[in-house]
Amino acid sequence: MRKISADIIYPIDAPPIPNGVIVIADNGQIKAIGERTLHDASTLEIYEGIIVPGFINTHCHLELSHMKGKVETGTSLIPFISNVVKFRDIPQEEIMIAIEAGDREMYEAGIVAVGDISNKVDTVEQKAKSSINYYTFVECFDFLQEDWADNTYQQYKEVFDAHSNQAGNKKSFVPHAPYSVSKKLFQLINQANPEDCTISLHNQETPDENLFFLKKEGEFLDFYKNFDISLDAFQATQTPSINYALAHMNPNSKTLLVHNTMSTKTDIEFAHKWNPNTYWATCPNANLYIENRLPNYQHFLDTNAKVTIGTDSLTSNWQLSILEELKTIHQYQSYVPLDTLLKWATLNGAEALGYEKELGSITVGKKPGLVLLDIENGGRLNKRTTAQRLV
Repeated sequence: MRKISADIIYPIDAPPIPNGVIVIADNGQIKAIGERTLHDASTLEIYEGIIVPGFINTHCHLELSHMKGKVETGTSLIPFISNVVKFRDIPQEEIMIAIEAGDREMYEAGIVAVGDISNKVDTVEQKAKSSINYYTFVECFDFLQEDWADNTYQQYKEVFDAHSNQAGNKKSFVPHAPYSVSKKLFQLINQANPEDCTISLHNQETPDENLFFLKKEGEFLDFYKNFDISLDAFQATQTPSINYALAHMNPNSKTLLVHNTMSTKTDIEFAHKWNPNTYWATCPNANLYIENRLPNYQHFLDTNAKVTIGTDSLTSNWQLSILEELKTIHQYQSYVPLDTLLKWATLNGAEALGYEKELGSITVGKKPGLVLLDIENGGRLNKRTTAQRLV
């Protein structure tokens, strides 16, 4: 049994506790939470800073960890995707070493659960032995080609079957993005999943995505042409891309929309009306890496949206650290309160991935992990702030 104390404890589901103490069992379960005056000081581990629950990374591509530093920054999404496709002949040993290193980096950064996109089976072995809980999103896309849908689904079913949902891990089929999934493939995905799962979708990451659906114009036309894929059957919907996607997804499952760089207040309200269990994963460093832009977080505050934090992959990020994502938000949109950011990084993410019974808050009975942040007075994150995993 350990008694861990810090300047402030942030339970997340309760008010902060100055000079708080967490009593935690050897297996990581929280036994009690209280104030320092109730304990013999000689029995306490006392730290400077604040203690928060373990972080939840709701959007990652662990299988792309070998791509770190190989794709240029600031190109915008479509050139970025085209550049990623070029890197095909990578030795499998190099891929597996990078996957193991990425998992270890996230663990050491205080991440306890990950929503991970998988198109291949490369991460199966690492996830099975990892101390992190993984929700694997087996991502499907058929480039809007209805006649490809059946074969595409069968291809990704093999990936789905290879991933385990044992020992804290979960999985579901998910669509890639509105611009890459046909109505038929959406239907096959819906049929394959139980309603109590979470469905992830890349959403409104670039202005051209909305333009494609509104007017059938923009860079996606050249993107498809370069891959010799016909768009003759595609007709502009004259609505934003999110409308097309939600029209073909299951509103009875939890929905995790990712990036949302171009999402407006109207888009957010539309999604909430469609499904109150909609979560919004933001990956600020990846947005800067690819598009040199961030979402307008005020839209999400104004609509009481359930925001979560993701890192995306090392293809589009410099590290796999939730703290670094929070620091970026605080740097560029510092009006977002610290306690709000911490909830985005912990409890909201746990709820989005269905881990809230064990993770996401420092609550008696849970095993959330504990992370120490050496935060400065006044509750501001800065470039020097670090995260230390305590449990």
